[in-house]
Amino acid sequence: MQIFSYLCSDFKYMTAKILIIDGDISLSTVLSDYLSSRGYIAQAVPQGKAGLDALSDGHWDVVMMELQGIGMNGYDLLKDIRHREPAIPLIVLTTRSDREDQMRAFQLGADDYQTKPFSMDILICRIEAILRRVRALEESKQKMFELNGHFFDAAHQTFDKEHMSSRESDLLLMLCRHEGEVVDRHKILSALWKADNAFTARSLGVYINHLRRFLTPAGYQIIAVRYKGYKLVNKS
Repeated sequence: MQIFSYLCSDFKYMTAKILIIDGDISLSTVLSDYLSSRGYIAQAVPQGKAGLDALSDGHWDVVMMELQGIGMNGYDLLKDIRHREPAIPLIVLTTRSDREDQMRAFQLGADDYQTKPFSMDILICRIEAILRRVRALEESKQKMFELNGHFFDAAHQTFDKEHMSSRESDLLLMLCRHEGEVVDRHKILSALWKADNAFTARSLGVYINHLRRFLTPAGYQIIAVRYKGYKLVNKS
């Protein structure tokens, strides 16, 4: 694998979390370190089962996986990931270059297919392109939410017509879009504060308390999940 200088200077999604599943530990370590140096949150695991466990334990923005040398059939893993996470971007990074392998991977739900060796700058730009499409879809999603007869309008930053700050609105929008699911604390801080440190973590806690003031009358609760993040739940 060749590593070149970073070419995509307008990249806006450098805080994305990327899971790498590859039995080639030396390669995956280099890849993980390089992605981390570019601002991503990257984790590499050598086995398919460990990848599925990691996928269950937290939110990921992109999965990159090898088809072989991962302790299980790569196509079965691809199929399982797509079944569990229908919308997650999935990039196959593999030594298999046959046309049939590529076709099968795409048929099972891969979003991109890159053969080894590959240039790192091109891979970064492929990730950027995928995340740009994902972001466009997210931004087109519903921005009005009904919570037990109370209304949150993210477009106008109001809750029952009471004005909210931009950060309150953006934070509640993230929680509403994943109601009942744990929203990763690091993802929140990276997306809204553009930094993940002790100061921004305390600030997040303050804004969570602000939101509870809006949500308690609506019968909703924000639960802090230790070491993970926050979850919006309907108590009614």
